Amino acid sequence: MVDITLLVESGMGLLVILTILIYFFFFSSKKKKVVKKSIKKEPQPKKNNDFKHLISIIKNKKSTTKELKEALELVIKYHGTIHKKLGLRTHPEFDIYMDIIFTICRHPNTSKDIIIMFDKELELKNPDYKPEINSALAKGLNSRGF
Repeated sequence: MVDITLLVESGMGLLVILTILIYFFFFSSKKKKVVKKSIKKEPQPKKNNDFKHLISIIKNKKSTTKELKEALELVIKYHGTIHKKLGLRTHPEFDIYMDIIFTICRHPNTSKDIIIMFDKELELKNPDYKPEINSALAKGLNSRGF
């Protein structure tokens, strides 16, 4: 009789301990889920890397210096390589980059650092076009009228 009572009491004690452990397990996991959800709710905004969209930002006279710099960095990163020259002639796609150089030279919110960065990076990615890039840059800077 004493053995059965001890066995029942031990079983009840283990059941109470198991209930407490299960409670702590679910209670602590809810806190972790809340923390994880709050971290997931703050994703970085996706940047549009479309070439036409980036050019529209560059051509927009109301674009800030920061927006202009970011757009030019994305142009270099995703669209910086110009097709090879066609013999001695430049590829028709180079006209787009020449237009970008003119635009950033004349943009009201541009800075020398932005122009130099774009010029250097474009020359690094396209060494065959270095003379044409320098010529376009000189023409763009001369068109500013300073």
